[in-house]
Amino acid sequence: MSLAALTLSSPLTVSTTTKQKPRPPHNPKPKITCSSLTTQSQSAKQHLLNLISDQERGLKTQNDTNKRDSIIKSIDAMAVLGRNTVTTGDSLSATWRLLWTTEKEQLFIIEKAYLFGTQAGDVLQVIDVDNKTLNNVITFPPDGVFFVRSSIEIASSQRVNFKFTSAVLRGKNWEFPLPPFGQGWFETVYLDDEIRVVKDIRDDYLVVERAPYNWKE
Repeated sequence: MSLAALTLSSPLTVSTTTKQKPRPPHNPKPKITCSSLTTQSQSAKQHLLNLISDQERGLKTQNDTNKRDSIIKSIDAMAVLGRNTVTTGDSLSATWRLLWTTEKEQLFIIEKAYLFGTQAGDVLQVIDVDNKTLNNVITFPPDGVFFVRSSIEIASSQRVNFKFTSAVLRGKNWEFPLPPFGQGWFETVYLDDEIRVVKDIRDDYLVVERAPYNWKE
């Protein structure tokens, strides 16, 4: 027989051996693992941090269009990595310290603080998801602070709606209240144990880190 060989192994048993066609080589597609994603995220994050490290929280970027475009491109890459993640849960609650922004109002205060005989210290976002509060804070060491209180509502897995409720300019022995002014939303497009990357309703961008302390009024 050409395709099978019959072997009589006992009077009651017949075994049949058939030739098998050779299988094509197995070339599995590379798998995307958690470790590879983590490596990719760390690389993209470090690239972003390197880009903003010498930008004085965004002051230098205001007059450097090429640098701004490079930073925003890097932020967009971070957003892709964080696209399917939930960033509005408990991990959003923290005191966040500014590393870089395009927000003109904050940059103006940081830049012009010397006109009032002081200089800006830490610029913070203090978020409490459970209590639905957000404070935007600019400190003027040793005793000065300007902060805006807001209420927040979680709108989606990455978007938070906010509404300003009051503002206060405070010194060592005095306090000057200001009226609330506005509402909007922001999206945390990337969040991990160290940093948070944000885009808001006005197409402004924000990169913040977890501060090593908790700010309280």
